[in-house]
Amino acid sequence: MSWLARLKPQPASLSSKVLWCTVLSILVIEILATIPVLGQQRLYWMQEVKGRADIAALALQSPHAKDADNLLRLAGVQRLTLLSTRGRTASWQISGYQAGKLPLVMPGDEPIGRGYIAICRRIAGFAPAEEAILFPSALTPGGVMIVDADASSLTNRLRLYAQQAFSMIVAVSLLSGLLVYAVLNWLLVRPMEILTASIIHFRKAPEEADNSGLDRLASRPKDDISSAARELTLMQEELRAALWRNARLAAVGTAVAKIAHDLRNILSSALLVADRLQDVEDPVVKRATRMLIPSVERAAQLVSSTVEFAREGRMSVNRSPVRIRALIDEVADTLAPDGAAWAIANLVPEDLELPLDRGHLHRVLANLIRNAAEAGATLVSLTAEPRGGQTRLTIADNGPGLPERAKANLFKPFAGSARSGGTGLGLTIARDLIRAHGGELALERTGPGGTVFSMVLATHEFQEITPTLTAPPVG
Repeated sequence: MSWLARLKPQPASLSSKVLWCTVLSILVIEILATIPVLGQQRLYWMQEVKGRADIAALALQSPHAKDADNLLRLAGVQRLTLLSTRGRTASWQISGYQAGKLPLVMPGDEPIGRGYIAICRRIAGFAPAEEAILFPSALTPGGVMIVDADASSLTNRLRLYAQQAFSMIVAVSLLSGLLVYAVLNWLLVRPMEILTASIIHFRKAPEEADNSGLDRLASRPKDDISSAARELTLMQEELRAALWRNARLAAVGTAVAKIAHDLRNILSSALLVADRLQDVEDPVVKRATRMLIPSVERAAQLVSSTVEFAREGRMSVNRSPVRIRALIDEVADTLAPDGAAWAIANLVPEDLELPLDRGHLHRVLANLIRNAAEAGATLVSLTAEPRGGQTRLTIADNGPGLPERAKANLFKPFAGSARSGGTGLGLTIARDLIRAHGGELALERTGPGGTVFSMVLATHEFQEITPTLTAPPVG
């Protein structure tokens, strides 16, 4: 592309807007700066009129003066009046001149705004053909001289000067505009085009790295543009890495989903064989069976959790009225039966009923309570309270708290587990299930005094809380 093609701005582009805004701005400034110069030309003309009027008045006062009309015409004056401190002393005018009501102008004492308006009107052709000017008289000490001067020469002078000035202004505006445009194009427009092109390329093909233009911007001296280029480069790299990780996870999820059915059948067969082996009287076989059954169950749970996490799209929610207290009691009976070494305190109102997916909420509660028990808690308390038109369900335990690694990677799959061998998918899936209901699951606090999780559920009519223990606390 030639340099002329680069210089020519494209319609509606940022370059064209910068160019024409610059040219128009300089053009307006130059025009405004020309008006005072035109005003100075008008003052020069008035001084010339004064000089000619003084000569004409001196000649007309001579006893030998005969042809006043020719003297006044030569001086460019329609009427000449001399006034002394005592009043009118002499007056001459061209034959046939009909004096109108002209605004009287005093050179040097006229308001600036009025003078500029008079100049614009005269150039446009809306001003009277004469100007009435008041001068100090050189012939009568302390007197003044009023001159009705023919302003045609002034009109021609102002129009000629304005025409020449406008031609110069247009040329200067174009040259200055191009110069400013070239500077702004190098400093702002071109960098913006590079940033925009990089964003468009990333949107179309995020997996393809093309940061050559951004790298050049980022290597410039430190300014806002180079900072934006560096931040955009880092953002694209982070997003590209995240997309790559998500693609890997999606591939893993797809692969696991395809083999999940067969793998579950295999694990089911292994569980059946393990159950039959429990009937064998050999103590070695019994001990091996007790180790085999939990291992197979954990493997099946791991497969189910991985498939659930890798499933695309929003989780489906089948809502129905759910008694929260009864559901917690059901989870407690499963996880902490009578005689267990830890207990669950159900402090949720008896009549609290919300439109939720019972299976989803069961999984979330079971996961949070099981995590607390495995961490060493002896008591898990569940409470509910209204907050901002919603229900806030709190799960608190008296365990040792989450380790730093678990807190730093909380809700991150395959990274946020608090126990050795865990996947961290439990909390991730639990939060996704609550979000599918339009709520949120969050860690309130954790430490040596215990851990508190809270989940926001649907709006309800809150009733008085009556505490109940599903199992007596141990110790």
